[in-house]
Amino acid sequence: MPKSKEFISSSESDSDSDQPKQKKKKVEKKEKKEKKEIKKEVKKAEKSSSSTKGPGGEHMFQLSTMRFATVSEFRGRVMVGIREYYDAGGELKPGKKGISLTLEQWTSLKEQMDEIDEAVKELS
Repeated sequence: MPKSKEFISSSESDSDSDQPKQKKKKVEKKEKKEKKEIKKEVKKAEKSSSSTKGPGGEHMFQLSTMRFATVSEFRGRVMVGIREYYDAGGELKPGKKGISLTLEQWTSLKEQMDEIDEAVKELS
C-alpha cells in the first residue's frame, strides 16, 4: 500500500511541473510570432526604396536591419536623425543610440560629403 501512495504523490508532482512548461511554451510562441511580425515590417521597409511613415509621423529611410535615417519635426524645427531602433513587443521604437541634426548641420554634412568619401577611400 505505501508504494501506491508514493506513486500517486510522484505523479502529482510531475503533473504540477508540466503546467509551468505549458505556460512557458505559450509565451515563447507569442514572442516568436512578434519577432516574425517585426521581421516582416523590416523586410517591407527594405523592399521599398521610398520612405515609410513612422509611428510619430516622421519619414523613415532604412539603412540596415534596425537602423534608420529619419526626417521629423521637433518643437517646430525640422530634424534629420540617424538612430537604432529596438523591438518593443512587436513594435519598433527608437533607441538611445543615435543623433539628430538641425537643417544647418545637415546642410554642412552634405557640403562635406565629397571630402568624407575621399577619407573613407583612403582608409579602406
